[in-house]
Amino acid sequence: MTETTSQMVDRGGLIELDVGDDVRSSSRFNEDIAPTQASERTWSKWNIAALWVGMSICVPTYTLGGVLTAYFGLSVGEALFAILLANVIVLIPLTLNAFPGTKFGIPFPVVLRSSFGILGSNVPCLVRALVGCGWFGIQTMFGGLAIHLLLAELIPAWAALGGLGEVIGFFVFGAMNLYVVIRGAESIKWLETLAAPLLLAVGIGLMIWAWPNMSMTELLAQPPSRPEGASVYGYFFAGLTAMVGFWATLSLNIPDFSRFAKSQKDQIVGQVIGLPLTMFFFAALGVVLTAASESLVGQTVADPVRLIGYIDSPFWVVLAMLLIIIATISTNTASNIVSPTNDFQNIAPKLINQTRGVLMTGAVGVLLMGYDLLQKAGVIPPGVSLEQMYSNWLLGYSSLLGPIAGIMAVDYFLIKKQRLDVPSLYMDSHAYPAVNIAGFIAFGVPVALTLLSLLTGTMDWFYDYGWFTGSALGAIVYYLASQVLASSPQAGPAPIMANKATEQR
Repeated sequence: MTETTSQMVDRGGLIELDVGDDVRSSSRFNEDIAPTQASERTWSKWNIAALWVGMSICVPTYTLGGVLTAYFGLSVGEALFAILLANVIVLIPLTLNAFPGTKFGIPFPVVLRSSFGILGSNVPCLVRALVGCGWFGIQTMFGGLAIHLLLAELIPAWAALGGLGEVIGFFVFGAMNLYVVIRGAESIKWLETLAAPLLLAVGIGLMIWAWPNMSMTELLAQPPSRPEGASVYGYFFAGLTAMVGFWATLSLNIPDFSRFAKSQKDQIVGQVIGLPLTMFFFAALGVVLTAASESLVGQTVADPVRLIGYIDSPFWVVLAMLLIIIATISTNTASNIVSPTNDFQNIAPKLINQTRGVLMTGAVGVLLMGYDLLQKAGVIPPGVSLEQMYSNWLLGYSSLLGPIAGIMAVDYFLIKKQRLDVPSLYMDSHAYPAVNIAGFIAFGVPVALTLLSLLTGTMDWFYDYGWFTGSALGAIVYYLASQVLASSPQAGPAPIMANKATEQR
């Protein structure tokens, strides 16, 4: 039998890969990370917007205002403005890095093969995967608490389990999340589209419930916690960097979702509609409810799950916990499981399919939360709070992920000029090298400067503004290194990029 060759076909601006034996037999290919066919790209702007509503409405978003006021020394008004501005800024890398996913139907790890190399792509993939697994564990802890409180309300004997009940809830909730992703992209699309209007309605209802019990004027007039007379700019930009870092992960792996978008217009409009205002609204809701909690339940409570647990009405507690479970599943599945699943597959696609990647994500997430789980089970004494842990992450991992975002955008738009040889992205020793040295130079320089800043206490600004400094420096170094290596006689032939004729074969 004659071996068939893969071909790229232009379907009205969406490039479809007719997979032949050359790609199908490659060790870098499996069906789960294969390019989507044009017929599979069914997500409209409203589906994309619903995805962002579902991901944004979650417990960590609720607590962002408190994180900025308590840990970054901002006033309430400054904190809310920082959240809104950060989510407008993060739209830039989100929409830019979504382009190759929409045009070629390829997921995040395959996009990275262009800038880091076929094998080299595993390094940034695993950096992203580890962060995703960590957030999976944190979100699952919140969801597990909601399940515990729900069961405690329905079954009085369950409440006596205490922390052990939360641990059981953690594993039950985690299994629910993993099941949704194993079912595939259409299952996630269905969940997010169903959850989005419901979650928005609940948020508006909670705002109406809390509003009469607090004074917005007094809340905005509260002085910031930073030293008196200190300049607002340093504190504000550090907080802004942390808030950009909140979605730094998705600004990388957005191709995992944009590969299902109907068009570039749908992915852009959907993200603009769904992200900034939802994040601002739910963070503002957290500030308002926390301020109103003294009047509502007699003490200040910053955690929405525990706040609802104080309500003296079994019906409303059960309903609220069910809604929190839905909200956390809609966030966790899309933002914290999909990317690590694809990233793990990229290591060995013939050995790791989607189901195995999902299970690996769950296992790593459990291991990363082991300390907290042991605390709740009473095996070891309490230590660092969960809120402190994830608030400290926001700056740290944004410093690592920023360079990757800048490298991806420069590679696709300036180096490859929006043209990729998709079959070669799935094969060794073709148009793309095993390791792209330019990508690793551009990633290594900002990471090295970040470590220098942390270890020596100098250049604090480089770490404090890590996402901005890292993405800008990574982008500039990658462009320069690519030009130098391309012109070097020792560099070998430049990667072959698909031309119009190839796309329309």
